[in-house]
Amino acid sequence: MNSTIKVIAFDADDTLWVNETYFREAEHKFAKLLEGYETENKIDQELFKTEIDNLVYYGYGVKGFMLSMVQCALELSNYKINPKVIQEIITIGKEMLDKPIELLDGVEETLQKLHGKYKLIVATKGDLLDQERKLERSGILQYFHHVEVMSEKKVKDYKRLVKHLDINPNELLMVGNSLKSDVLPLLEIGAEAIHIPFHTTWAHEKVSKEQKEAVEYKTLASITEILNFL
Repeated sequence: MNSTIKVIAFDADDTLWVNETYFREAEHKFAKLLEGYETENKIDQELFKTEIDNLVYYGYGVKGFMLSMVQCALELSNYKINPKVIQEIITIGKEMLDKPIELLDGVEETLQKLHGKYKLIVATKGDLLDQERKLERSGILQYFHHVEVMSEKKVKDYKRLVKHLDINPNELLMVGNSLKSDVLPLLEIGAEAIHIPFHTTWAHEKVSKEQKEAVEYKTLASITEILNFL
């Protein structure tokens, strides 16, 4: 690993704590509510399409997901959906926002050992209020020097982050579960990146086999393994 590393940035959802699992559970509940209109597979497809179309308006996070579920329910039912079902969809979203924070194995132990040796930051996508609230409830906020909630995680966004941190790209290490958001853009700007896969990946975050094979990056099974490379 590059010995010039000064800042380690961690993705939050599915890197520090469980997140995507709750979206899969919510999608299943949503499909059950609409089973009188379409098959679960078709509902999943239409919801995903609606989410992607709405990213430009709502960004990432539970609130945008909730609005996409409402829109999808209206459209699939030809606007005949019972208002009580809309209320149930809103309840699904609120339950997601109220989920307890379940830290992934080894997260706090790793942060404790890195804290003070490197500047640790969070660099995550999502809704600002929701991510701030999750960090406060997580019990690990004290380890981080800075929290950056990003609307996107593309090359230009990481260049802006590096400038904000007043460091060179090769002084930044990003740790995350998404190749598309947490690894490939970093390698492109000359930073370091470590991939720690989560067992569930949102379809929007998946990359092709060609994209994976075009670059070299380190994949670890657990966040604690980072300590062996620094």
